[in-house]
Amino acid sequence: MLLNSLFPGKTNREIAHQLLNIFMIVTSAFMSWKALSLITNSESPIVVVLSESMEPAFHRGDLLFLTLPKKEPFVVGDIVVYKIKGQDIPIVHRILKIHKDNESGEDYILTKGDNNNIDDRALYNKDQLWIKKSDIIGKVKGFLPYIGYITIVMSDYPKLKYALLGVLTIMMFFEKEEK
Repeated sequence: MLLNSLFPGKTNREIAHQLLNIFMIVTSAFMSWKALSLITNSESPIVVVLSESMEPAFHRGDLLFLTLPKKEPFVVGDIVVYKIKGQDIPIVHRILKIHKDNESGEDYILTKGDNNNIDDRALYNKDQLWIKKSDIIGKVKGFLPYIGYITIVMSDYPKLKYALLGVLTIMMFFEKEEK
């Protein structure tokens, strides 16, 4: 049987216990992420800074904690994370201007990286001059410096990521439980 060859010297009960532990770890991680998303009202409550555009406030690799308060308004100076439609990677920048459309009552927001010379209009989609509140996925409420660098390294060097996953998998298969 395949499982017995992957887990040599283990009984079916020990194999089932090992697989159940793996399943529980993965499920707990997903449940924790979803709970954090619900508590913070943000689809992505934790993000990593990927560029130097927000220096000196945040550096590449900083881990940011986000919330999206329903009743708290956005103000000039807030640091927000937003997504442009059609682009996958969120952007962390500061609100530079807020324009209220008198007809619709909607707020239009202009952002800029602290370390950039110009505003973000070049980053927005063609003919888009502002982002809307609906584009914002969170307001920065806290950070841990450089903690997120490991995710950047894993993205920049995918072979390292697969090697690490391989080593962890091998360690899991050959783990000996004390009785």
